[in-house]
Amino acid sequence: MAVSDYQMIKAWDEVLKLSKVERGQTVSILCGPHTHPQTLQTATIAAQAAGAIVTRIELQPINAEKATSRDLMSYLGATPLTNNPAALAAMKNSDLVLDLMLLLFSPEQMEILESGTKILLAVEPPEVLVRAVPTEADRKRVLDASKLLKKAKRMHVTSPAGTDVTFQLGEFPVITEYGFCEEPGRWDHWPSGFLFTFANEGGSDGTIVIDRGDILLPQKNYVSDKITMNLSGGFVRSIEGDVDAALLREFMEAYKDPEAYAIAHIGWGMQPRCYWHTLSLMDREATTGQDARSFEGNFLFSLGPNNEAGGSRTTPCHLDIPLRNCTVALDGSVVVRDGKVIDEAFQ
Repeated sequence: MAVSDYQMIKAWDEVLKLSKVERGQTVSILCGPHTHPQTLQTATIAAQAAGAIVTRIELQPINAEKATSRDLMSYLGATPLTNNPAALAAMKNSDLVLDLMLLLFSPEQMEILESGTKILLAVEPPEVLVRAVPTEADRKRVLDASKLLKKAKRMHVTSPAGTDVTFQLGEFPVITEYGFCEEPGRWDHWPSGFLFTFANEGGSDGTIVIDRGDILLPQKNYVSDKITMNLSGGFVRSIEGDVDAALLREFMEAYKDPEAYAIAHIGWGMQPRCYWHTLSLMDREATTGQDARSFEGNFLFSLGPNNEAGGSRTTPCHLDIPLRNCTVALDGSVVVRDGKVIDEAFQ
């Protein structure tokens, strides 16, 4: 259903308020040719209404000769900010960057955040943004869960489909996403509502079964037949199954990078206003799949880079794979049971 400009401006007003945008602050809006025009226009109006000094920075896309699809996350690493010191300086001198282009897993993003600038990514369609406007309650719930994850040394994940995998924890920080940036140097993504950490290097062992109906991102496909991944020493050692498994293997092989098979971030979804089914209703090129990453009770694991959390892996291949119906335990304490978040575990 279409969203009115009024609804989008109200949504931006709330997000900017939660992000503590004040009169006289500098807000830079990073955009590109693919940025949704309604999102860009209403963000500009809302930031001006908040009293901010607003600058638009439009950058041209790159990586077309390397990427295998139009998806914004199909090839990571170099970005339009690479070798662009003028744009980088402008963002480092901003209080808040509204990223409507998609700047991820890049040294430039890390440099901007280290300067104290906040970055809020928002590239989903207006319909998704308005449905999943973040709240303080979202923040509290995710932060409550993060306290338990920060203490954990071991995550064990099982499922009726056959997943039985263990991750050793502690080498990397816990990262929370709830849709707004209230602290200097914070990055977040609207919409979201999940938390994750990265498995210790070499500390992932067992079997992950991607069941029928689970989702592959950036493919944005619901799996039609089971894919079995065998893990040891922190890497996927085999990908077994039928056509879906063959497609996944070829996708990863095309990057010609052995680090693409490393386990990266692991965590679970906590956003009740995001849904498993919505990807089936949308144009795949219109979304990055935030509903799939955030829907409540998923177990979300990824393959590829870990530089977002201070690691050294910068492979351009990145997969996010949310699984349903899993049970997730931290040091023996169940936080998700059969795809249902156990809030009592965080109290």
